[in-house]
Amino acid sequence: MRASVVICTHNRAKDTVEAVQSVLAQEDHDIEFEVLVIDNNSKDNTKELFQNADWPNQVRYIFESRLGLSYARNRGIREAQGEFIMFLDDDALASSSWIREVIQVFERDERIGCVGGKIDPIWEGGKPDWIPDEIIGLYTLMDFSDQVTEMKPPYFPFGANVSFRKSVFDSIEPFREDLGRVGNNLLSSEESELISRIREKYAIFYTPYGSVQHKISKSRLNKRWLLRRMYWQGISDATRYNKSGWGVFKHIVRIAQAGLMMLLYMNNVQKVMSQLVKISYRNGTIVGSLRNGRGLNT
Repeated sequence: MRASVVICTHNRAKDTVEAVQSVLAQEDHDIEFEVLVIDNNSKDNTKELFQNADWPNQVRYIFESRLGLSYARNRGIREAQGEFIMFLDDDALASSSWIREVIQVFERDERIGCVGGKIDPIWEGGKPDWIPDEIIGLYTLMDFSDQVTEMKPPYFPFGANVSFRKSVFDSIEPFREDLGRVGNNLLSSEESELISRIREKYAIFYTPYGSVQHKISKSRLNKRWLLRRMYWQGISDATRYNKSGWGVFKHIVRIAQAGLMMLLYMNNVQKVMSQLVKISYRNGTIVGSLRNGRGLNT
């Protein structure tokens, strides 16, 4: 089997159905692939929709009781039978040539261990004007290059559209389970941490052709969600790099500097948001550092 598409989901039954349908609508019928729906302890009707509906045999429903995105992703890696493991977010839609385009990049060189793809937005209600362009990636959007190219440090793909050569996991541990989202918290960095380890032995590539669309729900299009997202990014980075509390003073200084910049930019909403985002990130980093690098899944 060429590919295993893994869709991890938690309480997003309707979106997950649409994601699976987009994968099944691939235009290349000669590529053998499976779709693994990893239900991460959902409490909605996900189980009923995938156990009782008439899905093709290539769609497999798997229940993972341990709550946490990294647990679900690692379950998908263990269950996958394909040569390539392709992760698609449950609120994303694959383009009709997605699987073919990603596989073609892998086939260029056996040293390519990971391939990321373009992620376009579907803004529910439109993109708010107050979102600064420099932090748009926080909404899991990517437009890295207009051609197939290697992604070198510090760049890496995003989890809404990232694929791995399955054989890399013969010698490399999968996702760290003390990182990654658990329920409604926004802990992250499990993808970049894993890709950084893979990069030590393999090349990381990007393709604009193997693209997906990512739904940005209205619930995320408010300042509170964005600041909360950045706060958790700070916790994530402190956990990933095992930062201690000794650097807290540095973050306090940076917070004070951002506060002063806000006063200078009071009439520019985007610049004010940029500084608020920095403050939220530093606050999260302080909290994560005081936990001495212990993730919230442990």
